[in-house]
Amino acid sequence: MKNLFLLFLLVTFSASAQKAMPSVSLKSVNNKRYNVKNDFNKKDKIYVFAFWATWCAPCINELDAIKEHYSEWSEEIDMEVVAVSIDDTRTQKRVKPLLNGKNWPYTILLDTNQDLKRALSIVNVPYTIVVKNKKVVYIHNGYSQGAEKELYNKLKEL
Repeated sequence: MKNLFLLFLLVTFSASAQKAMPSVSLKSVNNKRYNVKNDFNKKDKIYVFAFWATWCAPCINELDAIKEHYSEWSEEIDMEVVAVSIDDTRTQKRVKPLLNGKNWPYTILLDTNQDLKRALSIVNVPYTIVVKNKKVVYIHNGYSQGAEKELYNKLKEL
């Protein structure tokens, strides 16, 4: 029983510990290279990395919902959304046409080899991580209508 309790404490502590953002380089849709740890590191600025794919309707709904509030949120909170497409080489050709109709105000990165996805142990999209001072401070998996309000409330706390 004591060992089980210690294991529980260890798992709880590990889950609440902040994880450092990995040093992974990705290209943007404009073919510019970004290192997610070093290029998104302004002190005390909040970065929301939203992992998505063209074939994932909840992902697109989440990014559309955030877009509706993005300008207000950005005025109130020093923040930036980075939308990371996990489309592989087969579906990557769908990214730009989808973006043309969306007019999302985000930096769009392409994780075609899924290096960042693997480094962060992401299994399913939509998957959102919030990073502040190079540390992952919040994680949310999945999307349902209204979840952007929960994200906004979390951003205000940081």
